[in-house]
Amino acid sequence: MTIQTPASTTVEAPHLERQLSNRHIQLIAIGGAIGTGLFMGSGKTISAAGPSVIFVYMIIGFMLFFVMRAMGELLLSNLHYKSFSDFAADLLGPWAGFFTGWTYWFCWVITGIADVIAIAGYSQELWPGLPLWIPGLATVAILLLLNLTTVKAFGETEFWFALIKIIAIAALIVVGLFMIFSGFSSEAGPATFTNLWSHGGFFPNEFMGFVAGFQIAVFAFVGIELVGTTAAEAKDPEKNLPRAINSIPVRVLLFYVGALIILMSVIPWTQFAAGHSPFIAMFSLAGLGAAATVVNLVVLSSAMSSANSGIYSTSRMVYGLAQEGDAPARFGDLSRRKVPQNALFLSCVLLLAGVVLMYAGENIGKAFEMVTTVSAVCFIFVWSIILACYVAFRRRRPQLHDSSKFKMPGGVPMVWVVFAFFAFVLWTLTTQPDTLAALLVTPVWFIVLGVAWSILRRRPAHLARYEAFQAELQSEQDVAELRAVDSK
Repeated sequence: MTIQTPASTTVEAPHLERQLSNRHIQLIAIGGAIGTGLFMGSGKTISAAGPSVIFVYMIIGFMLFFVMRAMGELLLSNLHYKSFSDFAADLLGPWAGFFTGWTYWFCWVITGIADVIAIAGYSQELWPGLPLWIPGLATVAILLLLNLTTVKAFGETEFWFALIKIIAIAALIVVGLFMIFSGFSSEAGPATFTNLWSHGGFFPNEFMGFVAGFQIAVFAFVGIELVGTTAAEAKDPEKNLPRAINSIPVRVLLFYVGALIILMSVIPWTQFAAGHSPFIAMFSLAGLGAAATVVNLVVLSSAMSSANSGIYSTSRMVYGLAQEGDAPARFGDLSRRKVPQNALFLSCVLLLAGVVLMYAGENIGKAFEMVTTVSAVCFIFVWSIILACYVAFRRRRPQLHDSSKFKMPGGVPMVWVVFAFFAFVLWTLTTQPDTLAALLVTPVWFIVLGVAWSILRRRPAHLARYEAFQAELQSEQDVAELRAVDSK
């Protein structure tokens, strides 16, 4: 059987170009998996859970690997999917695309604003006396210019940002291993692997300490799904997306578990505290006087990477929402360089709110802790929607699953295991007052979305654009199903 598609008699509309190569996709995936939280926030995680934090990161990474595999199978089942909001709208209904797209947009806008504030703070540590608004405005302007050129420029920028993170972690592991095997000793005691269990065992704070580790560490994985927003702009997605997703377990073991084992072997876990970078502590012990400056530069680049990812992902998500009729049509326009410039301007204008908030008062730090917790809860919602889409995909399109070359391991039963894990994580958020407050506030966002959706879905313009979007998807779907039959 041969596959034939009708020749188009209309001029093809501008579309996103596939300019992201394998090395871009791989490093974007790594950048999404390694957040600023590893460099600065891991001190709080270690102090709460002790050495059991190693198992915490392994379990979270293991569970999210299946979310990424489900996302990969779905994206590759129809190459007209630009991101997970597209297959949510297709498989669960237009409401799911609307809720998923705007929730993901909200997550990254909040994270991006926090990143702008973090960048300003780290810049002040490096250059004391520098007004906060200067690095804030400079960050937004630089990232806007980079993203307005071509998607390849974004990929290249993210490639180098991720490379800095990799070099920093590799340096930590190499220096740490040298200290351990050379018999290094300090006021905290000798550097030895026995530090992992000789200060109260692997679970020194018992079960609730272990639980507290999940509550904090899950936020470090926010952005791991970022590779899913590159689907429409990746070269040879059928080869490059699986490579990036399959490397997630190795990244988690090396960058999280490996780094944490070294840190707690060189310095007993009892010496770590929230608000202090374990990286700075270890490099300082090694006699590297410039450690604070170097790590601040690494964290600065990490925050820049996160803000860069936020600008990219929010602009592509709003572009996709506009294509489906869930956002104003002007955000679906592309520039001559095939970049959604109107959506980019929207993202950058909202990031400027971070510059304003830096002068809002002393309590803004606590407010942002709460807001970013809300953001992380919303990420769990997005991950759950991806899994729900996979269940619907298996039920509605079994022939495409059968012909898939990138099937999710464990299938539907594993989906329910991950759902149970997410329920456990949400329970852990109820165990502390600050995260409980954020959890209770989160439904407000979904109420706002529900009201907006009830108004939007009745508009003729929305229905027309959504029907056109569905027709485009169905055309590719028909071809995919013919391929599936042909392959048999």
